[in-house]
Amino acid sequence: MDITLTSLETEHSQLLSDKIASQIASEGGWMAFSRYMEMALYEPGMGYYSAGAHKLGAGGDFTTSPELSPLFGAAICSTLLPVLEGLQAKGLSTQILEFGAGTGKLAQSIVTRLNELGFSLDRYDIIEISPDLAQRQKELLDKTLADTGASTQCQWLSTLPENYQGIILANEVIDAIPCDAIIFQNGFWYWHGVIFEDGKFAWKAGKPVEQNLLSESLLGGNFSEGYVTELHIPANAWMHQVAKNLEAGLFLTFDYGFPESEYYHPQRLEGTLMAHHRHHAIQDPFYLPGLCDLTTHVEWSQIARSALAEHVDDVYLSNQAGYLLDAGIGDVALDIGDPSNPETFLPISNALQKLLSEAEMGELFKVFAFSKNLNAILPGYALEDLPGLRGRNRL
Repeated sequence: MDITLTSLETEHSQLLSDKIASQIASEGGWMAFSRYMEMALYEPGMGYYSAGAHKLGAGGDFTTSPELSPLFGAAICSTLLPVLEGLQAKGLSTQILEFGAGTGKLAQSIVTRLNELGFSLDRYDIIEISPDLAQRQKELLDKTLADTGASTQCQWLSTLPENYQGIILANEVIDAIPCDAIIFQNGFWYWHGVIFEDGKFAWKAGKPVEQNLLSESLLGGNFSEGYVTELHIPANAWMHQVAKNLEAGLFLTFDYGFPESEYYHPQRLEGTLMAHHRHHAIQDPFYLPGLCDLTTHVEWSQIARSALAEHVDDVYLSNQAGYLLDAGIGDVALDIGDPSNPETFLPISNALQKLLSEAEMGELFKVFAFSKNLNAILPGYALEDLPGLRGRNRL
């Protein structure tokens, strides 16, 4: 793979590499992978998400569903609208909060679609740790609100408010929460951490993993020597906090991943950790720190248990294709495009194919959702009755 870097990119990555190497030395020569991933992605002014860089879209490192087409955000409005109407009927503020809003395309498509449906959303707030992405979001939403005439208020928050009543969205957020790597050796699981030797980062096994941190799938599975996978302790803690802070409403997230039976399959020998740079998938997570995105697939079973531990009403998991079809994405496509006009409808058709195809994003990407205290806000509605959300599945 031939990736040509500018001198500034090379210097940037080297500076971050030096800082991580220094941190490893200060920790005795071995660092938990979660700490490495945290520094590579979020080190102030240097990490992938905290330094200014073009990350999303054709000119970036990866493309998300909202970047492909406004169809994605427009379709999920069939799920969001009944919740918002229920909030409104109770005299509550109609509000959506999105974690990690990327370029703002999902927010744009939702605000636009709700306005087209005649619904006036009170607030659309965003929690974003990337300064350059927050600026792009603000510019796009300012223009969208001016163009549509919508009166929606937008604010950029640093933390999720307590006792939040509304809708919380997160598109491809959980996969970027730092995880730990573990390795199976001599019948036991060990932390798989990072060392710095001979001028480069490398893997090295550390102490045994505490048994209480391992799921039954990891404790009872038939794993081969040297099998590597991930533990998602920070992601599960994040899910606990979100579910706890949501007093009433709906949480909805999209991301790639598997339930634990598939995630910890004996044949998945090297885990799911991956780096991304300029639309290249790179298996080496130590490649170009600060310039590469680092992600892992989401282990949905433990995410669901984390939400249920906070007394949510129900949880839902399905593939993206099934959800979007159930949410009426086909009807939305016909609303905004004319099939008899190939010039305008071909891009819509291509976007649908990528969003729904098993070979693209339709199967690997999942939708996970839970409701909390919705019955008091939406009489007659249960989670399985909302468009696109048809009850428990695949957990």
